[in-house]
Amino acid sequence: LTAGRVVDDAAFAARGHLAPVGRASVRAPRVTPQDFRCPGNRTSTPVIGILEGKIITEHLTLDIAPEDGDKRPDPSRDLTRIAVIERHGKNGNIATGFVQGFGLTRGAIGSTVCHDHHNIAVVGVDYDDMALAANRLSQIEGGFVVALDGRILAELPLPVAGLMSLDPFETVRDRLIELRAAARALGTTLEEPFLQLAFLALPVIPALKITDRGMVDVERFEIIAP
Repeated sequence: LTAGRVVDDAAFAARGHLAPVGRASVRAPRVTPQDFRCPGNRTSTPVIGILEGKIITEHLTLDIAPEDGDKRPDPSRDLTRIAVIERHGKNGNIATGFVQGFGLTRGAIGSTVCHDHHNIAVVGVDYDDMALAANRLSQIEGGFVVALDGRILAELPLPVAGLMSLDPFETVRDRLIELRAAARALGTTLEEPFLQLAFLALPVIPALKITDRGMVDVERFEIIAP
């Protein structure tokens, strides 16, 4: 009994229908490999330095020489491209920069768990795989993906607002184990690469972060050139 009512099958059958909440929330533009180029003619370049297990980062400045109008990822220096793509259908912004500390030597990983705006965040050393990862996130309504050599190695769809799963806990757990293993196959040395990625676009935690508008010097609250 609940407030004088019997909670039985008939009571549940009498409920009205509610439209799904939080679905189809990933409205990002379809991206191409060219969208991940990092323009700029300055060799001196801001780089997000990961501190493993922490959500604060270092604000590094490294020399990265442009080649054909693009500053390229450099696995030999652990310089990985990072990009944030606006995914709420508001402006289609795409910003790129560099991060050091992922240890990636190939492929790309992507996520829509990206505090607090939860745009698409992708890190990688191959533009084709970065585009594949980002576009796949749109197809599965958000979540986590790992891409390598033109194919998806592992994924976890999070179709409710790009943040939550409709699957049982056990399925989510197993998919996360597969995702971590796939990320390690790309060379990452981080124990929780997706958790680290989630906070790289949070522009209120020092020292250097990135949003869909660009690299952010959090200590000065300024957008800076990549």
